[in-house]
Amino acid sequence: MRTRTRTRWLALVVAGLLLGGSSGCSGDGDGDGGADGRITLRFQSLAWQEESVDVNKELVREWNAAHPDVEVEYVQGSWDSVHDQLLTSFEGGEAPDIIHDASDDLADFAYGGYLADLRGLLSERLTSDIPRRSWETTTFGDGVYGVPFLQEPRVLIANAKWLDESGVRIPTTGKPWSWDEFRRITDELGAGGDGDGDGRYGVAWPLKEPVSATLNLSLSTGGQLFHRGADGKVRVRFEEGDAVVPRTIHDQVNTDGSASGSTLGSGGSDTLPGFFGGKYAMVPLGFSYRQQIAQQAPEGFEWRVLPAPAGADGLTQGVSPQTLSVAEDSPHKEEAAAFIDFLLRPRNMVRLALGDWMLPTGSAALADPALRGEKDGWATGVALAGQLRSAPAQSVRGYPEWKDKVATPALQEYYSGAIGLGELRRRFVKDGNLVLARYQR
Repeated sequence: MRTRTRTRWLALVVAGLLLGGSSGCSGDGDGDGGADGRITLRFQSLAWQEESVDVNKELVREWNAAHPDVEVEYVQGSWDSVHDQLLTSFEGGEAPDIIHDASDDLADFAYGGYLADLRGLLSERLTSDIPRRSWETTTFGDGVYGVPFLQEPRVLIANAKWLDESGVRIPTTGKPWSWDEFRRITDELGAGGDGDGDGRYGVAWPLKEPVSATLNLSLSTGGQLFHRGADGKVRVRFEEGDAVVPRTIHDQVNTDGSASGSTLGSGGSDTLPGFFGGKYAMVPLGFSYRQQIAQQAPEGFEWRVLPAPAGADGLTQGVSPQTLSVAEDSPHKEEAAAFIDFLLRPRNMVRLALGDWMLPTGSAALADPALRGEKDGWATGVALAGQLRSAPAQSVRGYPEWKDKVATPALQEYYSGAIGLGELRRRFVKDGNLVLARYQR
């Protein structure tokens, strides 16, 4: 999420240029129902994979067929520009009624008064079906500003034949690799650090966006990084638990030669050709990447989903679930909440999860047999669901600026070998706390 410094007048100008002539929250521009009494709600979806888009549109059609007085209009959004687009639409009074986003993008909108507090609007069925640990990802202050509904752990996607032939111990969710064991095994798989010898590496880390991956995996080692004091203010402390994951990645690249340095600036999809070509034994990826792998893997290529390494806190990981929120300016909050409730009925949540190849947050949906098969690693993902926790920076104001200006460049330099762990710690703490302090005056 990029740093946003737009002033209100600029947002209004952009809103006029980009959104002029479009309908307001209610879809009719005046905040009331149409002349025939029918309410129109705008639902902005960020679904992008064909399966997921199809499922979302099918559910909208099913709702509309059953609710002739409350029509939902499907609006296609994009993950690449959602924050800036929403900021512009909020400032211009043109926000969609129902907003699809991710929990780590909600804090500024929630504190800024752009999102409705959903307490009292959601059904008991929905609120009790989603575990408290998931609700924590969308709770800011005393309010709840989104419904977390899809989530994905980070897993290891492995070349099954390579691992089987190597004779290394195959990890399970019951007995995962430790981070030390993971480093030793990638060293062994990478021909003892001779990554340049035969062009094969034990692991490829795609870290174009290094911060969330590093922080979320560090929960397994006890890393917290952000600590809220008795005064309510958040400060950065870089402790031993915070160092395990970044140090492992750094040493795999710069000491062992078991990880390819060329992939550090890559996205997950960029590593797949090399993975299919036998260059990397494993790639740490989000759970949803399995869809691309299943669709793109060459015939006969065997792959396996393994749990990420575990630390002192086991397989715990941080996640930022996909969310559904209601705009504060929507004149039809109850109807919008009713649509969300329909969209997230257990069977519908399963359909959304299958369409996105992700895990549902709802307990009933997670129990569905369709998500528990061994094929494509679904069972491994479901077994990890209980270990997922709110990402460390979820409710930290100023996090986007801290991430963009401090953490991302510092991690990129550290992983490339340009700076050491001490300098990484100094930047995270000294420079990072200066950034956060401006948001907590």
